[in-house]
Amino acid sequence: MIDLKLLREDPEKTKKLILKKDPSFDIEQLKNKDEIVRGLQFEIEGLRKKKNDLALQGAKGLTDEIKERSKELGKSIKEKEEDLEQVKKEFKNFLLSCPNILQEDVPAGGKESNKVIKSFEEKRKFDFVPKNHVEINEGLNWFDMVAGSKITGSHFVLYKSFGAKLIYALTNLMLKNNVEFGFEPMLPPYMVKEECLVNTGILPKFEGDFYRTHSDLCLIPTAEVSLTSLHANEILSIEKLPLRYVSWTSCFRKEAGGYGATDRGLIRIHQFEKVEIFSICEPKKSEEEQLRMLECSQKLLQDLGLHYRVSLLAAQDCSFSSSKTYDIEVWLPGQNEYYEVSSCSNCTDFQSRRAMIRYRKTSESKPELVHTLNSSSLALPRLIVALMENYQQKDGSVKLPKILEIAMDHVW
Repeated sequence: MIDLKLLREDPEKTKKLILKKDPSFDIEQLKNKDEIVRGLQFEIEGLRKKKNDLALQGAKGLTDEIKERSKELGKSIKEKEEDLEQVKKEFKNFLLSCPNILQEDVPAGGKESNKVIKSFEEKRKFDFVPKNHVEINEGLNWFDMVAGSKITGSHFVLYKSFGAKLIYALTNLMLKNNVEFGFEPMLPPYMVKEECLVNTGILPKFEGDFYRTHSDLCLIPTAEVSLTSLHANEILSIEKLPLRYVSWTSCFRKEAGGYGATDRGLIRIHQFEKVEIFSICEPKKSEEEQLRMLECSQKLLQDLGLHYRVSLLAAQDCSFSSSKTYDIEVWLPGQNEYYEVSSCSNCTDFQSRRAMIRYRKTSESKPELVHTLNSSSLALPRLIVALMENYQQKDGSVKLPKILEIAMDHVW
């Protein structure tokens, strides 16, 4: 949720930054609703003052005229309060649909304007025509989309034997890497209250993109949802900051819309494993924290020797809650394309304002909002695709990098 002070004190700059991200957002309607709410509040305060003044007059001598006037004012106040309640509800829903304000160095435009700022290694050259991971899997049988569909439905997967072992080995490598960077392991619930989705910025904007249960709980689309609400409605001491958490969870997404030929296999599925890192820090340190998280997320890809690039996302490609995002995209030769395996976002005070996560600089100081940041570190299905396609051999086998072979030996 944006800071309304910005909208009120510098409306033109705020409008420019919001429309840079979402040109379709009706910023004028947001301003009008804010003015209506404040106007009604001003009217009610005026009516209450008049009623209080009448009460003072009545204390000196109550007359029928004072009684009647006081009754009329009480009725007017009640009507205005009812109007205010309705308008505030509409205003809040609209405000919750307003995206986070971008940092000024974020490039304008859509996906085509994303700026590559770094790359690691080179694309592997093959002396044969590389296959995609679905074709490679026909000979390896690491995962089974048919079995997943039989058990649950389309775009669910069953990992089998070596494939399941690979998931655990990669996860252990990620967790070890992230703990070395100072992130504390957490295993949060996979189901959350609706308010947790509001706190993160998923609701009300993205209703329908996630799974609801019959008990009104929701399955998490990412561990970020659980971790954002871990300190909701708390005031933290500055000594505790930064708070850094890492979680390995299953993630559940409806991924509404059609699936193209390039989205076959593990590229886009409804349930997937992901290791997420999440930070809470002082506002002045969030830019530094984002770069630190970005470094952490790259480390495993470097250890695995995979070619990837880092892009600073353009305005319209940033997520709803983000003020600035870097994507890490790994090269998939079987798809002949780069695919995102990590998205590292600084959400500034957008989520903390919704969740009311604050801190004090001193025991006497006024509470201030923290900044929250999140990063995939990493999404496992696409990482497995990258390993299969980049390390495939001419005979159809896959030669995994040494660090992963050692990790596999320690799984079971």
